[in-house]
Amino acid sequence: MHKRICVIDGQGGGIGAILIKSIKENFGESLELIALGTNAIATAQMLKAGANRGASGENAICRTAAAADVILGPISITWANAMLGEVTPDMAQAVTSCAAVKILLPLFQEAAEIVGVAREPLPHMVRSAVEEKLKEVLSRV
Repeated sequence: MHKRICVIDGQGGGIGAILIKSIKENFGESLELIALGTNAIATAQMLKAGANRGASGENAICRTAAAADVILGPISITWANAMLGEVTPDMAQAVTSCAAVKILLPLFQEAAEIVGVAREPLPHMVRSAVEEKLKEVLSRV
């Protein structure tokens, strides 16, 4: 059975699209890759990048996150009202409360600082998230 990997992103879906391309390059078709966008544009970008399926909006994220094995995305998917309000409190709760392992990139536009996290270029973070952390997590779940 394929592991269900959900990539969640909002706004233009660029970060999610980059994650999906990297996952496809590293894992091929061995995973069920679901794009979950806070809006239709983000979902469309992630589908174009190679996700197997996709859905948009609060209900899709809340229901699908509960059935995921792993969730990837920017850390702001766990913050209520992040991404200019696109991440609803229910979306953030669904992501943080589900049993899936979360692999989060420290990218956000909110007025916050995360201590102890080195600032890396996006390609380095994606490589670390997919080629190192996702491989490690999949060996456990």
